[in-house]
Amino acid sequence: MKIQEWPISKFYLQKLSKSPVKHFCAKHFIVRQSISDGDDMVSFQFSKEQEYIRKAAREFAEKEFTPELAMKCDREEKFPEELFRKCAELGFHAVAIPEEYGGGGYGPIEQMIVMEEFSSVNPGLGLACLIPTFGMEILLLHGSEEQKEKYIPKVAEGKWIMGMANTEPDAGSDSAGIKTRAVKEGDEWVLNGTKMFISNGSIADFILVTARTAEVKDFKERHKGISYFIVETNSEGYRATPIKGKMGIRATDTAEVSLRNVRVPSENLVGQEGMGFYYMMEFFDITRVWVAAQAVGIARGALNLAIEYTKQRKAFGMPLATFQYVNFKIAELATKIEAARTLAYRAAAVQIEKGKPDSTLSSMAKWYAGEVAVETCNWCLQFHGGYGYIDEYPINQFYRDAKITEIYEGAKEIEKLVIARNLFRMKV
Repeated sequence: MKIQEWPISKFYLQKLSKSPVKHFCAKHFIVRQSISDGDDMVSFQFSKEQEYIRKAAREFAEKEFTPELAMKCDREEKFPEELFRKCAELGFHAVAIPEEYGGGGYGPIEQMIVMEEFSSVNPGLGLACLIPTFGMEILLLHGSEEQKEKYIPKVAEGKWIMGMANTEPDAGSDSAGIKTRAVKEGDEWVLNGTKMFISNGSIADFILVTARTAEVKDFKERHKGISYFIVETNSEGYRATPIKGKMGIRATDTAEVSLRNVRVPSENLVGQEGMGFYYMMEFFDITRVWVAAQAVGIARGALNLAIEYTKQRKAFGMPLATFQYVNFKIAELATKIEAARTLAYRAAAVQIEKGKPDSTLSSMAKWYAGEVAVETCNWCLQFHGGYGYIDEYPINQFYRDAKITEIYEGAKEIEKLVIARNLFRMKV
């Protein structure tokens, strides 16, 4: 496929990023006015550039995310490499990577727009196209300039895929409980440990790995002494075993990663030694709005499927869409989706305005949007009846894909804890 066939390209994204808007250089975000000049009215509309990106993302997904490809990748649990390359040619996956490293130079809003539109067409293929940059925020915020120049351009071009390895068999929500060790030997670090449920673990060219670099005796101090390392997956001692049988997002790669005396040069330490836990928490606060956008997209797509189905499907001689109960439920779900969408983009807007994420809002957005996605998909499958139970109907995949939004990037229970703890620390 030629880039010219599409109304958007990496070149155009970069061109738009040079328009006269405010730059927040520290985070590489572009901040657009949310208050119109001479008016106190808050705008809830996308800018022209953002709307252009939204339409282009939608067009790409509707043409390339074919039902046949979606079913094939879902049934075979296969990463759609060719589809990702097409996506990378147009720069959708790199929309938030700074221009100087080959990306679009945009920020979280634009990244969320692409994720929402992709997810509303097909959640599995949409995530597969965008997750090859997973962990990028940590590299951008804390990586050395040498690290950024070596790794980021290749990811932005779509030549390399990256990942991040935090979770372990006994350390999921308990992020400070990791047991992977990194020991300094001369000018190298030697890593040993096992990571679980690692996105892109068996297809990535490099991953960011958390490992304990200092032992702590006090249980309450476990969050100290954790560091991030760049590990190239062709390193001796690195082994990734794909995890099969996932309920959803089956087009993405998930693996168990084993590190056995993996040696990395000292310059592969990311940021400061011992700061890994704090980088991880910062990462979650930033990216939870992205997952919220994913959940909103899934809910939107599922609702659209239900609306079209209930208009065609008849029961007792009448279309299901004419039944009052169906009307009420569709109205309730649509309202919840709109509320989740508003909360998600507000959390991102505050992140931009403040120059840092608001952990309370990010957690609210991700928890609520995930809950709305699961509830919406449940009802929309119910409206399909027995047909929804068959994987030939897209709602079946939406139903299975929705659940992950309540689990990864922090389980919904963790989000509620973050919200409550932040509120109790506030002065009332």
